[in-house]
Amino acid sequence: MREEKRSRRQKQIEEAAYKLLEVKGYSGTSMLGIAKEARASNETLYNWYGDKQGLFQALVARNAEEVKRHLEAELETDHDALSILGTLGPKLLRLLTGDRAVALNRAAAADRTGELGATLSKAGREAVFPLLEQVLLRARHDGQLAFEHAGEAVGLYLDLLIGDQQIRRVIGRLPSPSEVVCEERSERALGYLRQLLGQPDPC
Repeated sequence: MREEKRSRRQKQIEEAAYKLLEVKGYSGTSMLGIAKEARASNETLYNWYGDKQGLFQALVARNAEEVKRHLEAELETDHDALSILGTLGPKLLRLLTGDRAVALNRAAAADRTGELGATLSKAGREAVFPLLEQVLLRARHDGQLAFEHAGEAVGLYLDLLIGDQQIRRVIGRLPSPSEVVCEERSERALGYLRQLLGQPDPC
């Protein structure tokens, strides 16, 4: 199958999966149901994704792809770490509060098996977190920030950036943030991070 045609079919399949996920939840969404909704063969879905968990893992990975690709590209440059966080912040906030992330998290919360939650963690957080650690370690190496544990520093940054924004989106108490809101919140989070972990001025 030509790459362009396959990409188009994958997009249709993924849109069908999100549609059924929102209506039926994770446990009620089947590979057969997705195939019918996407007007694709069940065999195609199993050949491409392996099983339902593989399909949703692909959805989560694709949803996080822009952020992951951005981090990987920035880490190949000599840009200073705080400027990397400055361009990353709005993208990460949009990702985590976007409609697709909200749909996945709502379904994961209702999934008693915990399978979708594990998939979200593996293909989302566990793929991006190590890259963020590398950014923070660069900041420490360059003397921009001071901390002992990189994981804790990343956790602090994410708390400052995201706070309760994602959970409020998931429970329907917050609209999707605008570009301006994402930019402003990202700048504020970076400012607080500098205040909390910034190297003290030499006497």
